[in-house]
Amino acid sequence: MPIRRLRSLDEAEQSVWLDGNDPRLWSAIKSLWELSDRIYPRRFPPGVHKHRTIADAARQTEEWERLSLQSTP
Repeated sequence: MPIRRLRSLDEAEQSVWLDGNDPRLWSAIKSLWELSDRIYPRRFPPGVHKHRTIADAARQTEEWERLSLQSTP
């Protein structure tokens, strides 16, 4: 990856964004998702989980996230 010298914050903001039609966009998204998965892997039990209410589903998700954070080194 080349190193670019940026002289202002505006230059930095413009250099980061890719146009929606840019063919590099999908590989950039894929790289970002892979990086985020390595930094903070979210682990949920496999399978389909049914809940009576949205609040029950939200509580279950919060519990999984809490357990995931505890197991992160």
